[in-house]
Amino acid sequence: MDVPQGETPILRSQSMNYTSGSHTVFHHRYHIVWITKYRYKVLEGALRERIRTIIRQVCKELGVQIVSGVLSREHVHMFVEIPPHLAVSDFVRRVKGRSSHRVQMEFPDLRKRYWGRHFWARGYFSTTSGNITDDVILQYLHKHEPTGASR
Repeated sequence: MDVPQGETPILRSQSMNYTSGSHTVFHHRYHIVWITKYRYKVLEGALRERIRTIIRQVCKELGVQIVSGVLSREHVHMFVEIPPHLAVSDFVRRVKGRSSHRVQMEFPDLRKRYWGRHFWARGYFSTTSGNITDDVILQYLHKHEPTGASR
C-alpha cells in the first residue's frame, strides 16, 4: 500500500475485520438483548423460526451484519455490527416493531396472551464489544445457547 509522505496508513489488526461504507470504515459491534413481554416462554417451534426470519430480513434491509445470535424461549441475544449511520435504538425499534406486528398477525393465538398488542417487553440491553472482547461475547452466547437451538 503506497502511503503519501506525511500520512499514516490505517493499521488493521488481524483479529478485527473492518467494514467499509461509501465514506467510512467502521467496526461497531453491539451485544443486544431483549425479552418477551411478561417473560412468557413462547419462542418455540414455528414462532421461533418466524421471528428468526423476520430479524434476518430487517438486518438485511438496514445493512446490519449478524455476527451471532441466540433465541432462547423468552429472550433474544444478538451480536451485530451496525453501520454508523444507524442508531442502535432505531435498529432495535425496527426489529422489535416489525417482528411483533407480523407474528401477532400470523399467530392469532398470541392475542390471548398479548392483548395490548405488545409482544416484546419495553426496553433492551446493549453494550459495545469495546467494553469486553468479541471472544468473551461469543463464548457467552455459545454457553447460553439452549440445546437443540439453531443459529
